[in-house]
Amino acid sequence: MQQTFATVGRSTVPLIAAAIIADLKIDPALVGVYLAIGSVAGFLTTLGCGGFILRYGAMRMTQVGMAALGLGLAVIAVGWLPLFAVGAMVAGLGQAVSTPSSSHLLGRLSPPRLAPLVFSIKQTGVPAGLMVAGIVAPALVAMTDWRTAVLLIALVCGLSVIALQPLRARFDIDRNPGQSLSPADIRANVASVVRDPALRALCLAMFSFVGLQSLFTGFFVLYLVRGLGYDLERSGLVFAIAVAIAVPARIGWGWLASRFVRPAVLLAWLGIGMAGAAVLTALIDPTWPTWAATIVATLLSVTAVSWHGVLLAEVARLSPVGRIGATTGAVLAFGDAGSLVLPLLFSAALALTGGYDTGFLIGAALALAVGLRGLWQRYRR
Repeated sequence: MQQTFATVGRSTVPLIAAAIIADLKIDPALVGVYLAIGSVAGFLTTLGCGGFILRYGAMRMTQVGMAALGLGLAVIAVGWLPLFAVGAMVAGLGQAVSTPSSSHLLGRLSPPRLAPLVFSIKQTGVPAGLMVAGIVAPALVAMTDWRTAVLLIALVCGLSVIALQPLRARFDIDRNPGQSLSPADIRANVASVVRDPALRALCLAMFSFVGLQSLFTGFFVLYLVRGLGYDLERSGLVFAIAVAIAVPARIGWGWLASRFVRPAVLLAWLGIGMAGAAVLTALIDPTWPTWAATIVATLLSVTAVSWHGVLLAEVARLSPVGRIGATTGAVLAFGDAGSLVLPLLFSAALALTGGYDTGFLIGAALALAVGLRGLWQRYRR
């Protein structure tokens, strides 16, 4: 549930960006700048949160993150353009701690054999949150306005902090108040994942896969509205249907990785699959029926939005004992780098060409390279 609310908070602004752009009369390419600022903040959080999780507990840091996410959205609701940068930074610092914290908890509590499935079940909160946001946020805009919609989502984030409080005593029993907090820990975390070949491969996958996912969640609705002529509510519905399918898809991928397919091999094939789906997304034409665009979006969703549990379980398996949160944060930092670089490339392509297809093709190329590299490394042994 917490992962769901964190995703709702993180995705609301991009999903209603068309309404914000129309109201403030700003360039659509600024959406990429907004996403990039949030990614920089997330990068800083995931790199440095490991020591805080060990010192204060995963549940406490989750609460802090949700409070920051709500505060960032409240700042954005003011509607002054410079405050979008401030809000994106504050919200990004908050929402990024969710996954390292939950990985710390699940790595300690999950049976190792079932870890890919358990992590995948937890990660269904992401597509569930995207689905809720895709339906609720545009509906709130239609009933009120985009500022009220953002404020209401900020309120939900704040209420989740209160709802989590009764669980803190139970889940933060392993916190260590004497844990040191030093910048040297960040450098050590990054060095540990870069030195390990298996973790390094997961870092590359995280960069490419999160980057492509950020293009889907950040630009797809805007693509439908401004590129293909859909209205905001129909675009939100297409998006919501697509990400709803990602909920069982995540569980399915986790089940396969737990029983039949090596996680690294499955991730490689998913990279190839999401690359193909991204190419199809770039080819969508305004004359296509809505159901055809929905099928393409669904294909991208079940690949580019459904791999996280498998990869995070692999990170947990390869992490040093007691360092799952810190290692997960270091790997996730590469994902934040991907969600920084790819939206900026997408915005640059949009500004230069006026079209959305080139940006999706860039994301497809990177995912394809990671998938082919993974298969080559696996089958050359």
